[in-house]
Amino acid sequence: MERKNLVVVPVSDFETEIGRWIWCLEDVRRTLLEKISGISQQQLDAKLNGHSIGSLLYHIALIEADWLYEEVLGSKWNTKIRSLFSHEDRNEDDTLTHIEGQTLDEHLHRLQCVRDELLFHFRSMDIEDWRTSRRLPHYDVTPEWVIYHILEHESHHRGQIFQMLTILTRKS
Repeated sequence: MERKNLVVVPVSDFETEIGRWIWCLEDVRRTLLEKISGISQQQLDAKLNGHSIGSLLYHIALIEADWLYEEVLGSKWNTKIRSLFSHEDRNEDDTLTHIEGQTLDEHLHRLQCVRDELLFHFRSMDIEDWRTSRRLPHYDVTPEWVIYHILEHESHHRGQIFQMLTILTRKS
């Protein structure tokens, strides 16, 4: 049996501490992508407990982009990124918008475009900016906390997706 080496290795081209957090962010994404690789359109669109895997993938990407543009950059969205989101995130009753009929490739493309944009902006960040609070109407937030939150958010929904896949696999 091959011995594992469980370490966090800072992603190169980033300030070292930021690179460690980026590694964690990318590791969560890697495990998500491995698990959803090759799932069917039916599995992607099936509604369980009020939402689908496709809806969760859309939500993960949208929230990541929102935190990047609204909290970290405090600027208008890149039009290319904005064009990836034709639906609002939530319905009037605060449930996730049901995303149906989009292929796995479309979801993966959206997730990758948003992540590439995030990495682009964090790659040039120094440790001072990383820890500098952005003042918003209802709270102050640092880019460091934003990355923590995005990591936690995606991990949470990754767990939901894994559970949904387990249920959907049993049904088929």
